[in-house]
Amino acid sequence: MSTTTPAMDEVVKPPMADEEFSGNRRVLHRWETWLLAVLCIGFTLFHLYVLNVYSLEPLLFRAIHVGWGAALGLIIYAPFRRAAKTGVPWYDWLLVLASVGCAVYIAIELDGLLFRAGAQFTTGDVVVGVVGTLLVLEFARRTSGLALPIIAAAFIIYCFVGPWMPGVLEHKGFAVDRFFTYIYSEYGIFGVTTQVSSSYIILFVCFAAFLQVSKVGDYINDLCNAMFGWARGGPAKAAVASGIMFGSISGSAVANVVASGMVTIPMMRKVGYDRSTAAAIEATSSTGGQMTPPVLGAGAFLMAEITGIPYGQIALAAVIPAILFYTACWIHVDLHAIRLGLKGVPRNELPPLKLMLTRLYLFSPLVIFVWALLEGYSPFRAGGLGIVAALIAGWLSRLFNDLTSAEGQEDPRSAAVVLTALLLRFAALAAGGLLIALGFQHGLPAIKPLGEMAVWGLAFVLVVVPALLFGWKRTLEALNLAARDTVQLVAVCACAGIIVGVIALTGIGGRFSELILGIAGASQLVAMLFAALVALVLGMGMPTTAAYAIAAAVIAPGLTKIGIPVLVAHMFVFYFAVVSAITPPVALASFAAAGMAQADPWKTSWTALKMGLATFLVPFMFFYSPVLLMQGPWLGIVQATISGAIGVWFLAGSTEGWFGGKLAMPLRVILFFGALNLLHPGGLSDFIGLGIGLPIYFWQRFRLRKAVA
Repeated sequence: MSTTTPAMDEVVKPPMADEEFSGNRRVLHRWETWLLAVLCIGFTLFHLYVLNVYSLEPLLFRAIHVGWGAALGLIIYAPFRRAAKTGVPWYDWLLVLASVGCAVYIAIELDGLLFRAGAQFTTGDVVVGVVGTLLVLEFARRTSGLALPIIAAAFIIYCFVGPWMPGVLEHKGFAVDRFFTYIYSEYGIFGVTTQVSSSYIILFVCFAAFLQVSKVGDYINDLCNAMFGWARGGPAKAAVASGIMFGSISGSAVANVVASGMVTIPMMRKVGYDRSTAAAIEATSSTGGQMTPPVLGAGAFLMAEITGIPYGQIALAAVIPAILFYTACWIHVDLHAIRLGLKGVPRNELPPLKLMLTRLYLFSPLVIFVWALLEGYSPFRAGGLGIVAALIAGWLSRLFNDLTSAEGQEDPRSAAVVLTALLLRFAALAAGGLLIALGFQHGLPAIKPLGEMAVWGLAFVLVVVPALLFGWKRTLEALNLAARDTVQLVAVCACAGIIVGVIALTGIGGRFSELILGIAGASQLVAMLFAALVALVLGMGMPTTAAYAIAAAVIAPGLTKIGIPVLVAHMFVFYFAVVSAITPPVALASFAAAGMAQADPWKTSWTALKMGLATFLVPFMFFYSPVLLMQGPWLGIVQATISGAIGVWFLAGSTEGWFGGKLAMPLRVILFFGALNLLHPGGLSDFIGLGIGLPIYFWQRFRLRKAVA
């Protein structure tokens, strides 16, 4: 249900429809569009089949994943914006064939490559390594901009100029043939980052695609507006709530901005928010979704793979920091609304809350997904259950809409047709549910001995049931969308694999750790500030997944060597990689939101930075006291959560300049100091923070009442 019809000058749909960098998307000929759709649907089905039914050798699977994904990306994206004309030129078809050819070579030479790994190589190995690596760099450049390929290229050059580098950067150097055969292997491009993108991320993105086609994202926006749109500054609060519920199921902060900003930004403008503030609120809330459980924008899966820490422990550790982040956002928008006297949207212009509550079943895919993860199911099975639940939820929504339409028609056969379709779909649902229960109870390997029955049963579950319940068109649309949404993540993970491989090959990671150790010898806090700055710089201009992968390889090992627990170290760099999306000078989420709101990008970025200030402080909080990551006694965790929430309230009051009334600059500085004390877990610091902040609050309230009287 549409909430409003904004004026054309209120919001502009940016050229980036789904991803950070898509201004160079091509307009394809009809036959190319059909070919691309077939390739995208096949890409998604291939991954679902391999992940759930038939396992391939890891190197082969990842090579197909990268080669196929690069072929899709080279078809979808032109080399430059000015070259984004209709149709794919001949030279890009050659690149597509080269990308596929690299994967075919690995399939043919698989046994030999595994036997020769790290020791020997042939001329074919070297040629494919060079061509494949260059294709990955170009693939990443087209889909995610220049930042990541430039960093990767710098690391590649470093491998060859090592003997002439000064100090800790010096190494013996490597020959071209050895380097490219090493990088284009499981030690580099097909390493841990591609492992995650070819397994967890593709399945998770597929789940998100089915949610999108099921209109769950639209429902979340409508529900949040129905619940909070009428309140003081209501559309901004609805944007914050939408970021909490929808943000974590997307692997991109900018995708979150585009998905929800088309609704939230014009509604915020309507009640009086200026363009920059409206854009900043949307950018900040969308960025926060990347650090919100259960998925953390796909970062949780990558962190689990790199650290070996169970996924459930990582998701649990992210709960309190996410609560503090969104508490700060909520208080900011509320104080801003109080200060400027902003109201909400009239209820008659909002979606009816009763109608929204009758459709709560649309949340079932998210609930089932989280339940499956908490019950100990693997992410693959949890994602599979979530996809099935999304299919059923979308079918129910479609069915209710059909019944509602049939009731308003004079021909009674309309209702009869709908009811007949209902019975047929229910029968398919029952049969499919029985097979799904069998598979998940006993495991798919247990039903393989059933032979042909298992094959046809699985085909029924994966194809026939979705087609009957959800509709062929919508099912294929979701499979197509999943592949398109995965393309950028394939590119950035493969390109990040180059950097991770160079770090391992040259040993620069160990030298960087020594540098952090040296800084920590003078001050551990200075070492953490240095690590935070490096993580922010690495994250500027690239998606969260790639930013965290690089930071985890470069920074996290050094932090663990100075005595910081592994979970704390990785969460620390992950949070700064995430918040780089709203950090000037390259703030992708802020710039995207500013473009939609026709706002000043720099003003938007600084406003978003102010709203997300708590996120810059929270990592230092759990550095000093891991209780905020659920590490410690429950009493300490509860105390740290409550004091942290009060601290972000004081922090928001200080930065907004409103705390029970307009706050003078000296009091803002004092209140900021009190907030820092509360954000530092500990009994004494909490007492000092409350002793500073509460008297200021009551004094402000007293002054306000006196002025009114």
